[in-house]
Amino acid sequence: MRFTLYCMTEIASPYISHPRIMVLGVQPGTPPFRIVEIDGIVVGEAKAVTDVLSTAAAFGITVHDLDDPDVVRWVGGDKFTWTRH
Repeated sequence: MRFTLYCMTEIASPYISHPRIMVLGVQPGTPPFRIVEIDGIVVGEAKAVTDVLSTAAAFGITVHDLDDPDVVRWVGGDKFTWTRH
């Protein structure tokens, strides 16, 4: 009898979401900003939530719920985090 052992990282999990929009942590600047990725590509900077929405709209994405992790992933803070701690 032959057994095959699979590492968990090799098997795609149906529970991990991959949202189209990712907003990365706050970067130093005047004013501070966050980098926005869409489909894994850096597409711009956001200094406020409205910038995230505008960028998404420019790429044909309508965001109905900024708190939906299947739509937007906030890294290093949430939609209210726009300054470094």
